Amino acid sequence: MARVEMTMPKMGESIMEGTVLKWLKQVGDTIEQDESVLEVATDKVDTEVPAIYAGVLTEILVQEGQVVAVGAPIAIMETDAAAAGAAAPASAPAAPQAAPAPSSNGSAVPYLPEPQAPQPVHAVAGAEHQPGRFLSPLVLSIAREEGVSMTDLEYLPGTGKENRVTKKDILDYVAAGKPSLTAVAAATASVQAPAATPQPQAVPAAPAPAAPTPAPAASVKPVPSVSGGQELIEMDRMRKMIAQRMVDSKRISPHVTSFVEADVTNIVNWRNKHKDAYKKREGENLTFTPIFIQAVARAIQDFPLINVSIDGDYIIKKRDINIGVAVALPSGNLIVPVIHNADQLNLNGLSKKLNDLANRARINKLKPEDLEGGTYTLSNVGSFGNVMGTPIIMQPQVAIMAVGAIKKKPAVIETPQGDLIGIRQFMFLSHSYDHRVVDGSLGGMFVRKVADYLEQFDPNTAI
Repeated sequence: MARVEMTMPKMGESIMEGTVLKWLKQVGDTIEQDESVLEVATDKVDTEVPAIYAGVLTEILVQEGQVVAVGAPIAIMETDAAAAGAAAPASAPAAPQAAPAPSSNGSAVPYLPEPQAPQPVHAVAGAEHQPGRFLSPLVLSIAREEGVSMTDLEYLPGTGKENRVTKKDILDYVAAGKPSLTAVAAATASVQAPAATPQPQAVPAAPAPAAPTPAPAASVKPVPSVSGGQELIEMDRMRKMIAQRMVDSKRISPHVTSFVEADVTNIVNWRNKHKDAYKKREGENLTFTPIFIQAVARAIQDFPLINVSIDGDYIIKKRDINIGVAVALPSGNLIVPVIHNADQLNLNGLSKKLNDLANRARINKLKPEDLEGGTYTLSNVGSFGNVMGTPIIMQPQVAIMAVGAIKKKPAVIETPQGDLIGIRQFMFLSHSYDHRVVDGSLGGMFVRKVADYLEQFDPNTAI
């Protein structure tokens, strides 16, 4: 069995640490490859971390609630050496030794192998057998892909801390043609002591795992005092993050909000016509939100300076149109998964992608990449019966739109025969934007363009 470190994985771009929420496995448990071992929380998502290799969990280095840097060890596993090296070719058999030549006095002289050319690997000469040494998941992954046996890994000299094998060590070894380190070590030993009777050598013990750094004691905050008629509720981790982000966004971006009312009668009639057939065919609900996303994506193409972020005195214009959609969770918290390249999807593609993200968000199965890269955000406050709102920008974006509830209203309808009074379906669009880079003209024209696309929706659109 080989002892390997399980490290805190990188949970996405810009994520440098994670908090261990819960261990799903305990010391002594047998774990299959890709089986979830623990739950980790970052400032973007809570997710389960799977095991890279099958084995037995022998030590937990980080306790629940501790914050751990990406790449730091969190547990020790023992993996089956045979399984880890299954993809590796068998080591080349040792060359048959020549029969010992008789000496002048008739006694046999031990055979001395011919000196071999130096191996083209950087430290083969000092190869020592180190069974049970720590091997990082990255090194094991490269070994499996390149067909390096576990036995050779136990002999491969390491240049890392405590002689650990680094990524460079194993890549250099692979580039050198993967010479058999067991054969080299055996030949070196016989050259150094040709006439000596083989003696059992002590096997170096595996280096003890570094003791986990204790988490710094959290500063104790005073608990507010409440009267008997009040209830004290501590914010959960996600609510604390939401609160901090909203405060930061208001501090960073000078918010301005523009409003437009749109006639969406054609959209309502179209959805009413197709929703039952779509539900029967796809097994999913057909909502208004994919239509709103499509209109926003088209308006961004018309006004690309809405699709930007700010870095100091520079404006970074994004080519990709990645639209985040706010999703309410059963806990009452809010999360914003992202539809990447929304402008490249048709209505059916947007609907399926949106339903998938929303469903996984509600059962805490989103992946880090589902929350990354957003360039604009849409919030459907109408789903709560609100007619309008003033949404807060998701940093580092510079704009966000809220769509309100659709309400029937009397309206003047222009016809070739004259104006008439009729019943139409209206909704408000609320567009909040960062006044540092988006002036009222751009912010107002953008929301007006989104409304135009909604009002011009083709009732013959297929889905």
